Amino acid sequence: MPGIRRSPPVRPRLEPITDTSVSVLVPTLNEAGRLAPCLAGLSRQGAPLTEIIVVDSGSTDGTQALVRDAAERDSRVRLEQDPPLPAGWIGKVWALEHGLSLAKGDWILGVDADTEANDGMVAGVVAAAREHGLALVSFAPQFAGQTSWERWLQPSLLVTLLYRTGVPSPAPPTTRLLANGQCFLVRRETLQAHGGYQPARASFADDVFLARHYAAAGVRCGFLDGRRLFRVRSYRSAGEMWREWGRSVDLADTSAPSRQLLDLVFLLLVQGLPLPLIAASAVIGLPLPLVVVNIAALFLRLIVLVAIRGSYEKRGGGYALSWIADPLAVFRVVLSTFRRPVAWRGRAYREIG
Repeated sequence: MPGIRRSPPVRPRLEPITDTSVSVLVPTLNEAGRLAPCLAGLSRQGAPLTEIIVVDSGSTDGTQALVRDAAERDSRVRLEQDPPLPAGWIGKVWALEHGLSLAKGDWILGVDADTEANDGMVAGVVAAAREHGLALVSFAPQFAGQTSWERWLQPSLLVTLLYRTGVPSPAPPTTRLLANGQCFLVRRETLQAHGGYQPARASFADDVFLARHYAAAGVRCGFLDGRRLFRVRSYRSAGEMWREWGRSVDLADTSAPSRQLLDLVFLLLVQGLPLPLIAASAVIGLPLPLVVVNIAALFLRLIVLVAIRGSYEKRGGGYALSWIADPLAVFRVVLSTFRRPVAWRGRAYREIG
């Protein structure tokens, strides 16, 4: 299992940083229900944030009107429309690529519409990148606004990632690097030198794909704990989480088939099977060494549950019992591995890949 020693969370920085600049890119498609807190949080940011570019892909739900209203209150906000989606591109990646062509900042910060920035987030991420000497860095969030069912299912899905990639770190191994597109910072000159967002144009895990691609090219990349920087409310229900996040949680776009197979076997052994085997031993009896090994795996899983509790704004009974969902979460990874998505966020991509 990758390392479990977690770096301290990055702190917001309220003091302005005036010797550099940041362009924030927010890709949107029918995000009126989530975008207002995102724009409000960004508007509270001071230097080095200089522009907030919302790249919309033809929303019909009032998103564009919401952005125009925000622009009247904050001159740094502006609405842009991306050109028609080219063949072979995922919509979000195309929006980011178009936003990059318009941005003027030294740093490009990709932010999803479900991201609510705490005061000092933008200065905090730049300070963290400088502290660790990173040209590309993304940040793990604090999960907020979840229902009890989401708090039961989501930690198990998250642990499937942690078991495969390890915890946030300023210098993870390139092939195990995790990333989060909800808060994804890159030097503009780095993007321009390595093809922008284009390398991840067909990936349903574009954030991880891009980070690993750049790391393999020699760019210093990291993934840090950002739970004090921002909150996210990614999905409206456990069902939507199962469908949407479950489609990319396999990381199939970023891993060789042999690695995917090894990861599936590993997840089955350490997360998917221990609970069913322990339950079966009480009914049919199993060899004692096998029972002991699986109890140890379950005990480790409970330690991980305690370790990640700070990543959740609220926990409660759903979170405390989330380890029961582990077999279901591993099944979702298996299902996603062998079923490539054909739709994402309301768009069909049957010709991708």
